Amino acid sequence: MRVVAGLRGRTGRAALLALAAAFRDWAVAQPHVYLLIQGTPLPGFTPPDETVAHARAVLGPFLPVFAKGRPRPSVDPLVDEFRGWLRDDTAVAAWVEQWTGLSPQEPAATVTLTGTVTAWPQMHGTVSLGSAGQFAGMGHRPETMLAVQVDMLADSFQLA
Repeated sequence: MRVVAGLRGRTGRAALLALAAAFRDWAVAQPHVYLLIQGTPLPGFTPPDETVAHARAVLGPFLPVFAKGRPRPSVDPLVDEFRGWLRDDTAVAAWVEQWTGLSPQEPAATVTLTGTVTAWPQMHGTVSLGSAGQFAGMGHRPETMLAVQVDMLADSFQLA
């Protein structure tokens, strides 16, 4: 993956901004694939394993970015909840370990998972709203909104 290779040597903040921009570019270039993976499922729908694997592949590059994060206290409630998910779901633990080399028992693994999953709704919301034209007439570009939101997320995890 070219995007991942291009992250070497970047700070966490710069890598996060580059990944968010790549996420947006992918969604805009391939809206049919984006909506299959990120779209709203029907009530009671359980995605097939293949769809879950694709979604995790999209978010996988974000995991190493958050590995050195230090979440601010305001993020602690999420960190606590994700600790349980990481402990109880072996597939999630394997996914984090595959991308970071962190065992689920390491505190950084929970921070990594928390940051990545927190990035997802911020990106998805902004990208989806922007793609649907919901920001029209509001005086800003969706790319700017995404960059600012990602920068605030980097602040929340104290990424350099």
